[in-house]
This record gives sequence, C-alpha cells and structure tokens, in this order.
Amino acid sequence: MKKICILGGGGIGSCVSASLTEAKLDVCLVDQWSDHINKIRTDGLDVVTTNGTTNTKINAYHLSDLAQLQEKFDYIFMAVKAYDTQWVAKFASLYLKNNGVFVGLQNAYNDDKNSEMIGRKNVIGAVVELSCEIFQPGIVQRNTIPSGTWFAVGELDGKITPRLTNIQEIMLNVGKCDLTDNIYGAKWTKLIANSMTCPFSSLSLKNWEAVKLPGMFEFSVGVGKESFKVGKALGYMIEPLFGLTNEEIGNAGENAAELVMKKMVKDVGPNARTHAAQDHVKGRRSEIEFINGKVSEEGRRLGIPTPFNDAVCEVARMTHNSEIDLDPTNVDLLYKKLAEAKKK
Repeated sequence: MKKICILGGGGIGSCVSASLTEAKLDVCLVDQWSDHINKIRTDGLDVVTTNGTTNTKINAYHLSDLAQLQEKFDYIFMAVKAYDTQWVAKFASLYLKNNGVFVGLQNAYNDDKNSEMIGRKNVIGAVVELSCEIFQPGIVQRNTIPSGTWFAVGELDGKITPRLTNIQEIMLNVGKCDLTDNIYGAKWTKLIANSMTCPFSSLSLKNWEAVKLPGMFEFSVGVGKESFKVGKALGYMIEPLFGLTNEEIGNAGENAAELVMKKMVKDVGPNARTHAAQDHVKGRRSEIEFINGKVSEEGRRLGIPTPFNDAVCEVARMTHNSEIDLDPTNVDLLYKKLAEAKKK
C-alpha cells in the first residue's frame, strides 16, 4: 500500500487525514502543534459536522518524530499556511521518495514556490473547497460534508497523467475531485473567490452575516472584479470551480466574480467563517498578504489599479498590529481605506 503523509494538522489537514484513514489508506498526520497531536494520540480526532460527530484514530506525529521513522512517502499532501510554504516544503523534500508526488492543499499561489523546494517534476497543483474550523486540540468543525466538498487537481504542465488520476482517486475519499488541464487558471479562480471573502476577516462575523452588512457585498464584488482583471492580464483563464459549469461562467461575463462568491458562501453553510477571519480571532497572522496582496502586487507590476484589494490589505495590517478591534463597523473603515487608495 502506498504511504501517505498529511503534513499540516490544521482544519484541512485534519479533515483529510480522518477521511483517508477511514478509507483504510496508509496515512500519517504530521504537525507542529504538540497539544493537537498529543490529543489525537490519546483520544483520536473528533470531526464535527451537521451529520454529527465522528471519532477517528489517526497515526499522528510531531515534526520531530519523522527523523525517527526513517521512511519516505509516496505521497505528501501539505496543508499549511501560505507563509509557511517554503520551509515546510523544503522539510518535506527530505521525506518524499524520488518518484513521489507532492500536493499543496493550500490557499494562495504556492505551486511554483513548492517546486523550488521539492522539484517541479514531483509537484501537482490542487484547488481546495473544504470549509472547516479548528480552535481546540483534537476537535475540528467540518462545515462542508463530503458531498459539499470539492477539489481540483492538475499537473503544472496541463497534462492528464496516470499519477494525476491516482491523486484524484485518493481525494475522492474526502469529497468531489475533478481533473484540470488548467491548474494555474483554477488556482487563480480560487484566489479570486478567497480575495472576495477576505474583507470579512476583521468584522468578527460569520460569512453569511458579513455579506449582509450594508455595502459589504458590493465591496467584495469590487475586490473580485479587480482580481479577475489582474488574472486576465496575467493570461489565466477562469475555471468553472465549485460545481459551476463553463456555460454559467461564460454567461455571467463581468459578473463571474459575483457568481463565484455567491456559490461559495452558499456551499460552506451558515456556520462558516473565512480562513482569515479564523486567524484574526486566534490572534494569528492571516494569508491576506498572499491573496489580496498578490493581486495588489501583480496589479502594480502590470499597471492595473487595485484600490479594493489595497484597502483589504491595509485593514488586515491594522488588525495584525492591534491598531483596531474586530468589529462589524470595520466595513466603514474598508470604504475609508478604499477612498484613500483611489487617491494614490
């Protein structure tokens, strides 16, 4: 049986580990959060969904344990934050077989960075739509059950290969999984969707609550249209993610970003908070600089104004630096920073 390592035990990594373990695959979960690993070792992992709670006994290890295992993996699925990408990928390279496959189950645009650390021939790209939250060791809230969970996987060169279909077969144990010959376009489409929910992060609200604030939906659509425009200038073709069809995306035209966000907010359900909002609640660094910040960076390089994304980055910076509290009134601050960005 092929050996699988899930490297990163946050919400995504924990949910994937539980699903693959329940499918009787040879899986181990590795993470640096010692309390989480110790709790799983003692009591198993509780995954809470709308269908109830399941407890799974998972092979769980601390990062330091890998040196003692003295084995290499056929597959490594890395589920860490974008800012941890390079050092964790380099760490993973020591434990991947020469012909092994490395898949980044991450937000943002990390596949080229992963390739630098792992080797491009070993890397497969992935897009993830699995909403989950984790605040306590050993317990993860999975907002999207398997029937509402969606992945796309693709070779970086666009080919459909046997190893790609092997990855698809593995991920079908977690949710729906499509193959794509346009992984860069698919990744940018997900980045558009993420960029549109990142403005919610400083509001201390769940997604469905945030989107109903006066002016919030319009602001998020403004963010998405900028992200769409920058991606188009980069040559990325939008991909019909989240179960949408090419016809639906094509008919939406300039409103494609709005269509994607509505579908995503609906799919993740009423209890979900965006990943950046969870990080702010925990007092942790968010990935906004790698999502909205990526749009702003590429926009500057291409000469495309991105005041909406610039405003999101500035409010996130203020949140990180404890200059503002998490509060729904920060929607007004977003519009204030938008006005300032437009004047620059």
